[in-house]
Amino acid sequence: MSQMLLHSDAQHASSPLFSTTLSLPGCDAEGWVVVDSMVDGLAMGGTRMTATVDEAELAGLARAMTHKLALVDLPIGGAKAGIRPNGPVRDRAALMRTFGQVTRPLLHGGVYLGCDQGTTHPDRDVFFAAADYDIASRPGATRLSVDWAEFWRTMSDITGFGVATAALSTLSAAGAKAPQRVVLQGFGTVGRGAAQHMVAAGHRLVAVADVHGTIEDPAGLPVDKLIECTSSDGTIDRRQLPASVRVHDGDRAWLKVDADVLVLAAGADAVDESAASSVRAGIVVEGGNMSCSRAARGMLRLAGHTVLPDVVVNVGAAAVTGSIIAGVVPSGLTVPQVSAWLREWISAKITKNCELIQELSAAGSPDPVAELLAGRNIAL
Repeated sequence: MSQMLLHSDAQHASSPLFSTTLSLPGCDAEGWVVVDSMVDGLAMGGTRMTATVDEAELAGLARAMTHKLALVDLPIGGAKAGIRPNGPVRDRAALMRTFGQVTRPLLHGGVYLGCDQGTTHPDRDVFFAAADYDIASRPGATRLSVDWAEFWRTMSDITGFGVATAALSTLSAAGAKAPQRVVLQGFGTVGRGAAQHMVAAGHRLVAVADVHGTIEDPAGLPVDKLIECTSSDGTIDRRQLPASVRVHDGDRAWLKVDADVLVLAAGADAVDESAASSVRAGIVVEGGNMSCSRAARGMLRLAGHTVLPDVVVNVGAAAVTGSIIAGVVPSGLTVPQVSAWLREWISAKITKNCELIQELSAAGSPDPVAELLAGRNIAL
């Protein structure tokens, strides 16, 4: 590893605390770990593996992690790792083992690296094993009655749960009673979890978008059936859809569907300045990282939309991991008890922050997130 950047005060700096270029011997790939900030010797973030990820993208994502963790009052800084293969990955397990061996000093030094876009929980288990790393063995961490991989299986929907919680609490505060129409852009792990929780609460999923376009049914899409015919990367097999489902081509066909709630759960800048004026839903939920551009977010608010930003709603997985690392969750609980405790705690944090965002927006704040962060002495 070679250190590229170093700053003494990440809470107020415009660049990361440090950025490290990874040497991945024997692997045709490049890699980086960017740490935006550390609190009490801890930082955390996911590991992204895409064909385009770079150091600059990771710096933005690491800064967002600093903000997410601060907004749920966890004493942990933000980080992000990235792997950019130089072609098809022929031996994924070998790449993950090498990544774990190379990042071992960071993992054991307080920088937790989980999974993110392009990596999976099994990938994480492989690089943890290669690094001889166990989250629950850290001094001060919550002691679990099962290993981390087994525990995490009970929480795999938690980010989608948090995204749905943001939407549901906002609808409740607005007095919405009738089933609301939901459009979901992105049907990966987060999107599927959000869809299940929204429908379970009585709302109607009327459209879903994936990389091939948008599927729509104004009467409501069958969520369980959709999940059955969706691959792990969120691609829906159109051949298995009911006859009532309409299929639309185009990467932004979902903007044309009438909806009350729009959940963005895919890539960055899904709604940018060119798309903001086409948004129909009154409530826009940023379920993915940086789902709206900063300018688009401002345009939506000026047009009267309620915008729930990513650093407030896309926090479930980070909050679970961070609360275990920091020992916020009581030790000695059974797995169901830990799961219930975390869901209640995360729901309360997200609901409160959504309320504050709306209050600040109603009071005319041009950037409610910046005001919330300023109250915690953290710069945007």
